[in-house]
Amino acid sequence: MKHRIRFVQKTLILMLPLVIFFVEICTADPDTNTNSTAVKLPARDYILIGHPNPSTGPLTGFGEASPWADDRIVNWINARGGIYITEYGRKLPVKVKIVDTESDPIKTINITTSLILQDKVDMIVTAHTPDIVNPVTAVCEKYNVPCVSDDTPVESWLSNGPYKWCYHSFFTLDDVSELYFNIWNQYADQTNKVVGCLWPDDQDGKTWQSIMNKNLSGRGYTIINYSGFSPMTYDFSPAINLFKSKNVNIVTGVFVFPNFVTFWRQAGQMKFYPKIVTVGKALLFPTDIKDIEGNAAEGLTTEVWWSPYHPFKSALTGETAKTLCDAWTRETGKQWTMTLGFSYAPFEVAFDALARAQSLDKEKIRQAIESTDLDTVIGHIKYNQQHYCQTPLVGGQWTKENNNTWELKIIYNREHPEIPKTGQMIFPIPEKSAVRK
Repeated sequence: MKHRIRFVQKTLILMLPLVIFFVEICTADPDTNTNSTAVKLPARDYILIGHPNPSTGPLTGFGEASPWADDRIVNWINARGGIYITEYGRKLPVKVKIVDTESDPIKTINITTSLILQDKVDMIVTAHTPDIVNPVTAVCEKYNVPCVSDDTPVESWLSNGPYKWCYHSFFTLDDVSELYFNIWNQYADQTNKVVGCLWPDDQDGKTWQSIMNKNLSGRGYTIINYSGFSPMTYDFSPAINLFKSKNVNIVTGVFVFPNFVTFWRQAGQMKFYPKIVTVGKALLFPTDIKDIEGNAAEGLTTEVWWSPYHPFKSALTGETAKTLCDAWTRETGKQWTMTLGFSYAPFEVAFDALARAQSLDKEKIRQAIESTDLDTVIGHIKYNQQHYCQTPLVGGQWTKENNNTWELKIIYNREHPEIPKTGQMIFPIPEKSAVRK
C-alpha cells in the first residue's frame, strides 16, 4: 500500500509535464515534424511489436495477464512460420517487446517514444485504462505508428482524438450507465433511489461523472456527487458523512483498488451500510478481491466485460474464451481474470492486419487495421469511422463459494442474453460484509 501511495504522489507531481506534452503533440506543426513519414525498414529478420504494459503499480491487476497472453499468441503465430512480408519475400517471425510502465502515465510516454525511435517497432499494441492507453496513442499519433488498443472506455479514449493511426475496442460509458441503472432498478422499490457517487480527479473520474450524471438524470434517482478527490486519498470520512446525511443506500464510482479498500473499511467503521455497491475499475479482479479482509467483498457488484462464459471464438487461433481461461488456470494456477481476453485480442487484430497487409510499411498496416472484420475472443471487431468498436457488457457480483474462493457471478445480461447468467443477485449486501477492523 505504501508503494502505491508513493506512486500516486509521484504521478500527481508529474502531471503538469504530461499536460504540456499533450499540448505539444496536439499543436505540433506537421510541416516541421521530422517524424511525419514512415520509419524505414530496419535491418532485421523479424517483425517487432511494442507493448507498454502496467506490470507493476496500482494497475497491476489490469496488466497481470499480458505477458502470458503475449507469449501464447506469439508462440502460436511463430509455430506457423510467422507472417509473410512482401518486402522480405518470405515469412518473418514475430517478437514482442513488453515494457513495464509501472502504471505511470509519464513513464508510459517515455517507454512508447523509446519503442518507436530507438527500437523502431513496426507497430504498437496496448491496453488497460486511460492512464496507459491515452499516453501511448498520443505518441503513436505523433510519430505515425499504427496502434491497436482496448480496455479503456470509449469516451475516455475519444477525448484524446481524433485519430488516424490508432484503433480501439471496448465498452462505452453509455453502456455502463445503462447497465448500472438496470442492476439497481431490479430493486428500485426496495431502495430510496439515492445514489452516492465517488469520482476522483483523473480522466476516468471526470468522464464517468459527466456521462453517468447525464444518463441517470430524469430516471427517478437522486445523485449525490463526491468528486475531485486525489488518487492518494486515504480519508473518505467526508464522503461517508455526506452520504449518511443524504440517506444514500446505493454507492457507485470509478477508482483504483486501494481507494476502494480505504473507503469500504471506513464505511464499516462509521456504520454506513449501503444496500447496493456497484463500482468500476476497483472490483474487477480476483487477485484484488481476495485481499479484502474477511467477507468484506460479499455482494459487491461491477461490470463484466469478458469471462469464460462469453460465447466468442478467435477466427485466427480457434481459441474460445473458455479454452483461453482454462489454459491460463492450468498453466498459472490462478483464477480467470477479465483482462485476459483483452490482453490477447489486440494481437489477434494485429496479426490479422499484418497478414493482410503483407508489408511492414506503416501506412499499409494502418489501412489493414482499418478494414478489420474479425471474430476474436472478445467478440467481433469491425471499426467505425471514429476508429473504435464497441464490445458487450454484462453485470457481475462477487460471492464466496464453499471452497472459500471468490467468484464473479454474472447476474445481469438483458442486453446480451447470448452471455449466460451464472448466478442471482444478492440483495441487499449483507451488513457483515461492511464490518471492518
